[in-house]
Amino acid sequence: MATINSNFLKLQSNYLFADIARKVASFKDSNPDSRVISLGIGDVTRPLVPAVVEALHKAVDEMGDAAHFHGYGPEQGYAFLRDLIMENDYKARGVNLSPDEIFISDGAKSDVGNFQEVFAQDSIVAVTDPVYPVYVDSNAMAGRAGEMEGRQWNRLVYLPCVRTNDFVPDFPKTRPDMIYLCYPNNPTGTVLSRAALQGWVDYARREGCVILYDSAYEAFIRDPDVPHSIYELDGAQEVAVEFR
Repeated sequence: MATINSNFLKLQSNYLFADIARKVASFKDSNPDSRVISLGIGDVTRPLVPAVVEALHKAVDEMGDAAHFHGYGPEQGYAFLRDLIMENDYKARGVNLSPDEIFISDGAKSDVGNFQEVFAQDSIVAVTDPVYPVYVDSNAMAGRAGEMEGRQWNRLVYLPCVRTNDFVPDFPKTRPDMIYLCYPNNPTGTVLSRAALQGWVDYARREGCVILYDSAYEAFIRDPDVPHSIYELDGAQEVAVEFR
């Protein structure tokens, strides 16, 4: 008889964003004249820019022409796209990567959720607090989070981000195997300076940890002291996997 992964049964009954959506809907029903500005989910609010529309039309036209039609792409993504990412997102910032180190997927959320499967089940995981739920839930489903005690999992290492530490997490007292960092951060919107992020890279090198670095929001960075990529920092390629 097939059995269910018991770790699924340990998850909280409500997914955070679904819970927020229900609360917003309930408020709107009760307050029909109120104008709600929802910051719960980063949905889009403006139409596609002309350059994107033009590119989409061009791609569809190519698929309708036998001379340009193509099916499944390469498993790492098309070479022309990886080359452009390498040149414009990395080499332009002094980062030396090769195209075979770049993988095209369906987005950072899928990757940060799936990448944990590479690691052993008994790996110790560190997450900032508050945290993007995917980091926690994916490891909970894999059995690394332990049991829910109160509002926290008893095998996760939590890194508080609060006003007293200026929302910059301190190094953990318990050495983790995996460290999830997201900057600019979801949900706090905070960033790490170049020096602060270098400190985490140095910590990971010293302790033998792997940093899973979610930089999905790097396009919003304007401060020159805030790195767009963790690979801008010395030694990061030894210990970090970047998702964007």
